[in-house]
Amino acid sequence: MKRQSRRASSTLNGRTTLTLPADSLRQAEPIARTRKVNLSTVISEALSDGLRKHIAAERSEQVLDAYKRAFAGFSEE
Repeated sequence: MKRQSRRASSTLNGRTTLTLPADSLRQAEPIARTRKVNLSTVISEALSDGLRKHIAAERSEQVLDAYKRAFAGFSEE
């Protein structure tokens, strides 16, 4: 597999400045130290996990709504 140059791979990551709640930062810092990774990695993973959960919850809601519409004409009797 061809290895990307450092410059090419940096375009895959966006850089931005975030303001984090102090308690979130206090919770993330020891995780980063324990795992021996930088704070950015911990924050990025936490954000990705939260977004995956959010998307999954939205999808579940859409599926439930579709079932409700599909079976709206049926009764429990």
